[in-house]
Amino acid sequence: MKTIGIIALSGVVNQNNLEAAVTNLEQMGFGVTLSKNIFDKDRYLAGSDEDKLEELHRFFSDPKFDIVMAARGGYGAIRLINKIDYDLIKKNPKPFVGFSDVTALLLMIYRRAGIITYHGPMACSDFAEVSNFTIENFYRALQGEKLQFEGNKIYNEGSAEGIIWGGNLATVVSLCGQNFIPDEDFIFFAEDLNEPVYKIDRMFTQLFNIEKFKTNCKGIVLGDFLEVDNKEWLEKLFYDFALPTAGGFKITHAKDKITIPIGKKCSLDGVNLLIC
Repeated sequence: MKTIGIIALSGVVNQNNLEAAVTNLEQMGFGVTLSKNIFDKDRYLAGSDEDKLEELHRFFSDPKFDIVMAARGGYGAIRLINKIDYDLIKKNPKPFVGFSDVTALLLMIYRRAGIITYHGPMACSDFAEVSNFTIENFYRALQGEKLQFEGNKIYNEGSAEGIIWGGNLATVVSLCGQNFIPDEDFIFFAEDLNEPVYKIDRMFTQLFNIEKFKTNCKGIVLGDFLEVDNKEWLEKLFYDFALPTAGGFKITHAKDKITIPIGKKCSLDGVNLLIC
């Protein structure tokens, strides 16, 4: 039986949602341990940065934990990125799973520790009310299977190869100023929630104004951009990319989502994404 360590790294955790998630995970056959700070509250944060770091390091260093899973997103993860002991994580590699605000940690751990991280479901967001689609894709990714996903729209024809890399767009952009962009070629995947189109335009433009990003990005995979103000403008934006670009992938804040192993080799051909 694998043990999941659930940790609060961002916003304040809802106790009812977490308890439901623990029950569901245990019924799936997982052992579950909660971080000591799981119900802490410091303003809009799940306790202090120091307590979060202590628990993150404990969950990675203790071999009884097989998987480290974020409880929820919100805000707070970026406060930790320059305080993490990446050497400790590198010496104790294990799947680390989350999305949204946790994108900051997924990308920095991949960059600084060199281990695959997983853009996928979180305890309160996805296991309090279970989606069979989400669970099936979560299992497949963590078991190291070859993953094949199909989008539903081509914005720019073509094919590309590299590693798969990205996450929540606003959180990726919040890392600007850090050494966070991969040295190798990558296919960039992105999603977001509650952002007006002009901000999405600005965020993509900011990334492509970084020479290393522009040079190493070979293709774009688009998930959901939920609750935007103008779908037509958004569609026009995606056609502006001078790279192979496909959309309609279940990378999302919505209930049904795929799990993506950040850093694995992948190829994009039209609307077909293959991750090996």
